[in-house]
Amino acid sequence: MSVAALSTTDEALIRQLYVDHAGVLLGYVRRLVGGDDARAEDVVQETLLRAWRHPEVLEQAEASGTAARGWLITVARNIVIDGERAKRARPREVSPEGAAAAAADDVRFDQVLVAHEMADVLEVLSPAHRAVIDELFFRDRSVSEAAHVLGVPVGTVKSRTYYAMRALRAACEERGVLQ
Repeated sequence: MSVAALSTTDEALIRQLYVDHAGVLLGYVRRLVGGDDARAEDVVQETLLRAWRHPEVLEQAEASGTAARGWLITVARNIVIDGERAKRARPREVSPEGAAAAAADDVRFDQVLVAHEMADVLEVLSPAHRAVIDELFFRDRSVSEAAHVLGVPVGTVKSRTYYAMRALRAACEERGVLQ
């Protein structure tokens, strides 16, 4: 048989299978997968593809007088069962929204850890240096505002900030907060 005739026969076979059985298979599989239309369509497509790959089974069914539909339904049911087993065998699938929420939770967790580490690092500073850092960075004050609140000259605030930042960097590097 020529390649052209074989492909025409294959195409006719798959078209006839689809016409004869796709509607019944789709309804059956839809019930098996809990109404998931997309998944049901995928299962029906895979079932018909397997029938196309194994035409000898269909010929045997016709020769014995049994309908090919029984074989197709069995194949479809097995595909659904295999899919469920595969889901249980691998980690639970997470929706994109769930993955984004998990990633956001990870980011928040990391932020909390860094905040705790920074609180520990701030303890190494002298009270004067910690007060300058508090005014400038946590209370968001300018150098002149911090100088006014702390009752020290602007130059003192600047020098304390410089030495406090050096001490913070060294403490962070010791603890592995900064690489």
